[in-house]
Amino acid sequence: MARSNDPLDPKGLIQEAYKIEGITDGECRSIFLDWALSLPVSQDQPRALAQLHERYRIDCPDHPMTEVLRQGLVSAGTPRRRGGWRSRTRN
Repeated sequence: MARSNDPLDPKGLIQEAYKIEGITDGECRSIFLDWALSLPVSQDQPRALAQLHERYRIDCPDHPMTEVLRQGLVSAGTPRRRGGWRSRTRN
């Protein structure tokens, strides 16, 4: 796949997903994961995700990739602490 000039989608993965007729939710999630893993370390991933969602949500509200992007925004919220002494119940 050729590289894209879009800094938000350097491989053009998200853009190509919107061109695939009949693409499934699972395929969109797989493409999303590949997109996330292919971003440069210096890229602000939550910001890029928000900008991509904003770009596609109006013109393609019912596309499965739009829903995957939206779910990514929700799960990219504030990180929560998962362990340690603060997560243990105390008397």
